[in-house]
Amino acid sequence: MKTKTLLLTVLVLSMLFGCASRRERQILYSSSYNYEIQPAGVGQDGTKAVKVWGYGRSPEDAVRAAKRNAIAASIFQGIPAGTGVGRTPAIVTDHNADVKHADYFDEFFKTGGRYLSFIALSTDGPPSGRDRVRIERNYYKVGVYVQIMHDNLRRELENAGIARRLDHGF
Repeated sequence: MKTKTLLLTVLVLSMLFGCASRRERQILYSSSYNYEIQPAGVGQDGTKAVKVWGYGRSPEDAVRAAKRNAIAASIFQGIPAGTGVGRTPAIVTDHNADVKHADYFDEFFKTGGRYLSFIALSTDGPPSGRDRVRIERNYYKVGVYVQIMHDNLRRELENAGIARRLDHGF
């Protein structure tokens, strides 16, 4: 009787801990601040060329997530400095802007949303080699090169009243 109770307890605890680690991974992959982005060179005037990584259940989902991450990183986090390229600060300086303007950003970042209109060029084909990493059985990490129309994105957020205008003053 003691053996059955002990075995049942061990089984239940192992299932609970297994689910918790899976849940933690899901939160990590879907975190809105989990952006892996690096400058890829100098773009045309008003644009930023970056390489960004996205996660998804298929390589195509990961490519869509990478594009969304590129725009979200330039809005909320900024683009880090790279070789020959200086750091680009975040467009929105308020740390709670995503919560304050949740309705706007939910509509902006929905699947096929307006955020795609601020991407000039991207490598849309399913990446291979080092730009496509299989993390788990059904989960991929994909790197995509994207050119963001940064000035147009800033103008859009200024007109929506989310970002402060640069000529507004301190």
